Amino acid sequence: MKKLNVLAVSAAVAGALLSGTAAADFTGNIGLSNNYMWRGVTQTDDQAAISGGLDYSHETGLYAGTWVSNTDFGDNTAESNGSYELDLYFGYGGEAGSVAYDVGYILYMYPLDEDLDFSEIYGGIDVAGFEIDLALTIDTDAGGDDSNLYASVAYTFDLGNELNLGLLYGNYAFDDDAVEDYSHYSISLAKGDFSFALQANDITGDDDMRAVVSWGKEFEL
Repeated sequence: MKKLNVLAVSAAVAGALLSGTAAADFTGNIGLSNNYMWRGVTQTDDQAAISGGLDYSHETGLYAGTWVSNTDFGDNTAESNGSYELDLYFGYGGEAGSVAYDVGYILYMYPLDEDLDFSEIYGGIDVAGFEIDLALTIDTDAGGDDSNLYASVAYTFDLGNELNLGLLYGNYAFDDDAVEDYSHYSISLAKGDFSFALQANDITGDDDMRAVVSWGKEFEL
């Protein structure tokens, strides 16, 4: 962590909020999936994943949290097989008229292979049913440049009977010429705690369509 100690900042934010009188919520979450897909790329070598997290949110719009999942990057980083990802984040979300927005910072850590650690600042808006998100890398231990940009746009259709159809397009642009820029696509159906998605990307040699089945549950603490 070269530019920001997210643990210290998250603790400071949480401490300040806890000292206030406004309402706050602690929640937990757990998830299961046949494949941990992140921005159109498998993070578990196309194997199953289990994940979980804790979140703190305040009525002012401030929030902080952590999330963890198993990972497996196959032959690319064989020493990290059987490892895990630990995310720490904080941010602020709110509404301005009919537009919802969210800005924050996230640190992605791989405790058994710290050379993979990196961090981003992110922002997103939700307007007229469209969700538009941007994330900019500001620090990385993996080498290369620190200003990779990810952008995505998504739209969710309410089909009734608590069934939702989601469409998403994302693009990852890397400053390092040795790393291939790519786009990815997803179509999903979700109802209750379950979702089914078809995902694909245009990465050379990794452009097969993947079917992803997921279950997730959030609960109050």
